[in-house]
Amino acid sequence: MAPITEVEGRRLPLSNLEKVLYPATGFTKAEVLHYYATVADVLLPHLRERPVSFLRYPDGPDGQVFFTKNVPPGTPDWVTTAEVPRSEGPARMVLVEDLPSLMWAANLVAEFHTHQWRITDPGEADRIVFDLDPGPPATVVHCCEVALWLRERLAEDGFEAYAKTSGSKGLHLLAAVRGSSSEQVSEYAKALAVEAEKAMPRLVLHQMKRSLRPGKVFVDWSQNAARKTTAAPYTLRARAEPLVSAPVTWQEVEDCRSPGGMALQAPDIPPRLQDFGDLLAPLLAPDEAGTLP
Repeated sequence: MAPITEVEGRRLPLSNLEKVLYPATGFTKAEVLHYYATVADVLLPHLRERPVSFLRYPDGPDGQVFFTKNVPPGTPDWVTTAEVPRSEGPARMVLVEDLPSLMWAANLVAEFHTHQWRITDPGEADRIVFDLDPGPPATVVHCCEVALWLRERLAEDGFEAYAKTSGSKGLHLLAAVRGSSSEQVSEYAKALAVEAEKAMPRLVLHQMKRSLRPGKVFVDWSQNAARKTTAAPYTLRARAEPLVSAPVTWQEVEDCRSPGGMALQAPDIPPRLQDFGDLLAPLLAPDEAGTLP
């Protein structure tokens, strides 16, 4: 029988706590749960009111990996869910609103992916996101160069940009926005990606075509579409090591000189939170949001 724990009055069965989920480091499921409990105070504000898609890897990254968008079977009735508009018809998705829900979801062993809008107003985007994805031999070092250009360009339009690692090989850039639909934000993000390609043609690509990507940084603007999701801040990723999609300072972006310089793992995050707090906290402040030109 799975052990039962109580989280804020909710009883949770926890399974396979000794299972090694990250074979390169021996990081176990118990350590995954401990990590999420430790970062809950900064993670939850970035999840609340956002329908969550789960990229599940219950046997580790070398096992079966699959997306779950609809409410998973067996979801407790105290977990908040909401009807979400989709082109093929409405669907019901999970909202991770509190610590018990977070720990229930973490027990599924999953990455957390969210939309760039809140369930309170699905028609209005509240974030702009750029996913900077390097095509080998390009690395995160080149992503940092592109991120610095995009930061300055966004600032010209009144947006304060923030960076986080993708938890894989690239970098994410985010900014708060208000007063625009996902379609409008997508158009704006695409225009900036095209601009970046014109400014740095040997380095930047705005098209998804894989044959063009070796040696370049693909500026993926498409994740601003209402149907798309992006890895949430502080989520673990399904990799051989317990890599995290973690906020980084602009000084770290400027100083990045090696591909491993942005590889942040779960044990790195609590000390960083002590030093920096949540570097993405301004994204949660409505007064910080900019408007499209």
